[in-house]
Parts: sequence; structure tokens; C-alpha cells
Amino acid sequence: MGLSKTFSASDVSVHSTFASRYIRDKPAKYKMPENSTPKEVAYQVISDELMLDGKPRLNLASFVTTWMEPECDKLIMDSMNKNYVDMDEYPVTTELQNRCVNMIADLFNAPHKESDEAATGTGTVGSSEAIMLAGLAFKRKWQNKRKAEGKPYDRPNIVTGANVQVCWEKFARYFEVELKEVKVTEDYYVMDPVKAVELVDENTICVAAILGSTYNGEFEDVKLLNDLLLEKNKQTGWDTPIHVDAASGGFIAPFLYPELEWDFRLPLVKSINVSGHKYGLVYAGVGWIIWRSKEDLPEDLIFHINYLGADQPTFTLNFSKGSSQIIAQYYQLIRQGFEGYRNIMENCHNNAMVLKAGLEKTERFKILSKDIGVPVVAFSLKDRSHYDEYMVSEHLRRFGWIVPAYSMPEDAKHVALLRVVIREDFSRTLAERLVLDITHVLKELDKLPLPSVSPNGGDDQVCINGGICNGNMNTLVAKKKFSDIDLKEEDCIPKLAKSA
Repeated sequence: MGLSKTFSASDVSVHSTFASRYIRDKPAKYKMPENSTPKEVAYQVISDELMLDGKPRLNLASFVTTWMEPECDKLIMDSMNKNYVDMDEYPVTTELQNRCVNMIADLFNAPHKESDEAATGTGTVGSSEAIMLAGLAFKRKWQNKRKAEGKPYDRPNIVTGANVQVCWEKFARYFEVELKEVKVTEDYYVMDPVKAVELVDENTICVAAILGSTYNGEFEDVKLLNDLLLEKNKQTGWDTPIHVDAASGGFIAPFLYPELEWDFRLPLVKSINVSGHKYGLVYAGVGWIIWRSKEDLPEDLIFHINYLGADQPTFTLNFSKGSSQIIAQYYQLIRQGFEGYRNIMENCHNNAMVLKAGLEKTERFKILSKDIGVPVVAFSLKDRSHYDEYMVSEHLRRFGWIVPAYSMPEDAKHVALLRVVIREDFSRTLAERLVLDITHVLKELDKLPLPSVSPNGGDDQVCINGGICNGNMNTLVAKKKFSDIDLKEEDCIPKLAKSA
């Protein structure tokens, strides 16, 4: 006689995922569930929720790579289980990292070839870690020099522009270095080299120049900074160096502007960081820090370990990290070559010019980005009396576009702008489509009955279409006080919330 089996209501093996109880159960949010969940259900539940994220390729706020070739995707997946720090166990991966360091150093005109030595540098999880390492090297070298001279070494400072990325502020705060910022001004949104050199004193560990400002993609004048600082060093007897934060521009300038002097061709440039996951064309998770020579990296910052099988030098803030992004970077360097990178960067630049021309044709925007720089188009409204950049940004989301709106740094904070980052996978078709959608949004906003601003625009605001504004930029608002308008509580609660 054949055996029969009674299936429980929870046995997902006989039900489709959407017929199982897991779909109606409350998802775990703050406490690990007591029981296991079938793998198909776990996947489906998470995948469904992730559908509500924006589309990465339409995220024009980010400099980070959102597309790679399938062959590289396969290499990434094949090496997901390799811990990069296990150098003795994965010697080929270590060799690939060293090749990347040498190739990038050569791209930045490092003088290591002259001494027939390998380049000095390392892979990081991004430019933030790279900047921390560079800053630590400058601080330690300055401290060692001051100690040897019998001078105080407890008040180091670093000079930057106010337009630097937040990682520089983190470095200054975490490692107790005074941050001396050169203020930006309207129509000059990067560090002024003259003002930067004026801030330099005997406690300055370095001046940080930005090759590709986060705000508008503009390159700072590293050559002028180098020349002015050389003169000041000569007059004072100091030897204040330069670090170049080339997170965005490091993979742009060598291919589009090879004659531009910003790298190790300048004698005071001692270190450069670059993000492999930006225009290095690799997914998020890889950066690089390159030093001019091994003398610029103090030996006492390098640790040597042997508990993984052999003596291994390490100079990173973290320990374990994946190998995938290192391997992906090597893939891109040999796959694209100089020709491929140049073609991609030219395409990015040309598509940025198409977008810029389309915006100028509307006669509604002022362009704040430069033609020479990172392929970014930054722009602000000429007339903000009816609506502002934040409202344009919010309305563009209805078309799927993620275009950030933000303000400039202190002393130019009254300037708000929108920014579009042109990446490898942003085609001319998309550029033209974006112009059409922006034009459509402007026409919609023009029809608004009241002067409208986003919740970022000021205090004492109330929604004019059925909800109290709480800073979520989901509704249009008017700058009116509650006392100026007759509102009932039920009118301020969104209908969906009331029915719930």
C-alpha cells in the first residue's frame, strides 16, 4: 500500500511564493525571526521591496559607475569569496593590485620609472579611505620633521577649499587636524590658489587641491597653486606639499586634457587619490592612493603581519575586503586601454555638451559648470520667484530621473543648483530625453497658481495640496504662516492617511 503525506499549510514546496503565508506575514524589521524562511520567499520579499528603489542608471546624482560589461560582471561574481587581505593565499590577486597601482601611477606621471622601482600606492575601498591614508602620511611626516627640529608638533592644519567633499572634514575631525578652508564666492566656486597659499603657515601639513569639484565638476588650478607654493616655500624655508584629490577627475584629465599639468609633473604634488568606482569605470567599492615616491610614505605607518602565512605589509584603515573590485579595475585597464578610456571620456564630454546646449536653449537656466572639467552639467534657475531648483528636482522624479538640487558652500549658500553627472552609460538619447522632460516640468510649474518653493526654501510653510509639510519634498508649499490661512485639521491630513 502506498504511503500518503499530509502537507502543512506552511509547506512552501507545494505553493507558489505568493500563495504562501510569508507574503501576508509582517516582515522582520527590528528582531531576527524565530524560524527560517524558504530561500525563494526570502529572495522574493527582498526583491519586491527593492523595486521601490530608484533605477541606478537614472541616478544622475552619483558619480559612481552603474554599468559594466557582462564579462566583468562574471569576474566579479567568480571572486566574491576572495578576501583580498589574504595575500599569501591569493598571490595572483595581489599581483593584479600591484599592476593597477603601477598603471595608474604611470598615468599620473609618477617618477618611479626613473629609479627603476615599483610605484608606491595601494587599493582602498574608495577615495575617502585613500584621503585618510594620504592625510595620515602628511601628518606623520610633518610631525617627524618638527620633532627632529625640536619644534611643537601638536597643532597641524590642512588648507582646502570650502568646496571639498565631506571626507576631508572627516579626516580633520577624526585625526585632530585643523581644517583651514578657502571660502568660495559667487561665480568662483572652487579654491582660489592665491588665498590658499596665504593661509599656509609652518603648521600646514599640506594643501589639498580638487581635480573635479563635487559641486560643479570644475578643476582647480593645481599648476598655479604649485608655482605660488614653491615661491612661498623658498621665502620661508618651509616645504609645504600638495595633495591632489582626483577622485572624479583622475580618470578624465589624462585622456581629455593630457597637456594640463596637475599631477606628479608638478614637484610639490606628493600624493594623488582617484576613485576607481567613478570614471575608473568599476562598480562601487574601489579607490586608489598613489605616492610620488616611497619616501613620501613614512615607514612607521606601514604594518607587517605574518599570521596569514607570510610577511605582508599593510597600510589601510580596514583589514578584510573583497577582491572583486580590484580584479574589475584590472579588467577595465587592460580591456579599455588608453584608447578605450579616451573614447568613453570623449563620449561623456560630448553628451554633457548636448545637455548643456539643450538647457541653454530654454533660456531658463544659468550654467555653473565649466566645459573643461568632469563631464558634469550644473545649472540654476535664472528666475526663482515662482519656484526653485528643489521643486524642479522633485518633479523630475515622476519621470524616473534622480537629479539632485542643493546649495553651494558657505559664503555662496544662497546659490542653489541642479547637477547632472554624465557617466559612461548616459547616451545622447538620454541627454535629449532629459532636456524634454525638464522643459515639460518647467511648463507644469509655470502653471502653478501661487509662488511655490520646496520645503528647503524656508520656515513656516504649509502645503497647498492637502498635507502638512515636514521636509519630505513630496508636496508643493507656499511660504505662508498658519495664521494667514484658514486650515482645518482634516484638510491637512492626506486622504490616504485618514482612511487608514
